[in-house]
Amino acid sequence: MKIDDRIWDIIVTDAQEASADEPIMASFFEAAILNHSSLEAALSYHLAQQLGNLILPAGKLSEVIADALRADPSIGRSIRLDIEAYFERDAACDSHVTPILFFKGFQALQLQRISHWLWRHDRRVLALFFQNQISETFAIDIHPGAQIGSGIMIDHGTGLVIGETAIIGNDVSILHSVTLGGSGCIGGDRHPKIGNGVMISAGAKILGNITVGEGSKVGAGSLLLGDVPAHVTVAGVPAKIVGRPDGDAPALEMDQYLDTV
Repeated sequence: MKIDDRIWDIIVTDAQEASADEPIMASFFEAAILNHSSLEAALSYHLAQQLGNLILPAGKLSEVIADALRADPSIGRSIRLDIEAYFERDAACDSHVTPILFFKGFQALQLQRISHWLWRHDRRVLALFFQNQISETFAIDIHPGAQIGSGIMIDHGTGLVIGETAIIGNDVSILHSVTLGGSGCIGGDRHPKIGNGVMISAGAKILGNITVGEGSKVGAGSLLLGDVPAHVTVAGVPAKIVGRPDGDAPALEMDQYLDTV
């Protein structure tokens, strides 16, 4: 019996139309999307192609990714919500297939979901291999231990760093050159906790085991060293409250302007 999967059906249609529009890339769309029976199968193949090398070829990595997706269906649910997030929030995303094939922020995020599964199942050497390859391939460094929610949109992503004990809620948007880092050389729980609906603008640095409350907005280039309450806009070095977002979840609006008090 065919399982209803609206997102996958849309992706297949998008790939078919794109293939017809650009026949020279027909074989690419066939290999990446149209030759597969599900989103999980397509992603296992396509993501492995990004990381494969002579030591661990794409075929082996594809098996690892597929195993994780079969073992934990919640990863697949998060992936679908991420695709919707890109389509709804990123003006450059004109179809549901685009982030899968062309957006490195999306690709790095899904590979981190796999590395996080490996990390939780004590396959830490392989998880760290994934982290290293993601960093080398996409210039995005996310530790396998980081806990990331669903409906996440990483716009561009170049220079993004997320540390081991960071926790990111649902429906969060993050732009390039953002750091969710530690402070000092003390181990343990040392990275930021980001609430639901938060938008973190380009170049923001959020350091230490601090909390950014839900529905808040972090201005571009800001430095956060302390907790941020819910539903405020912060900006500056060091960051201070400068206003309140218009809506409850600024991540969904992607409005980069500051909101004066």
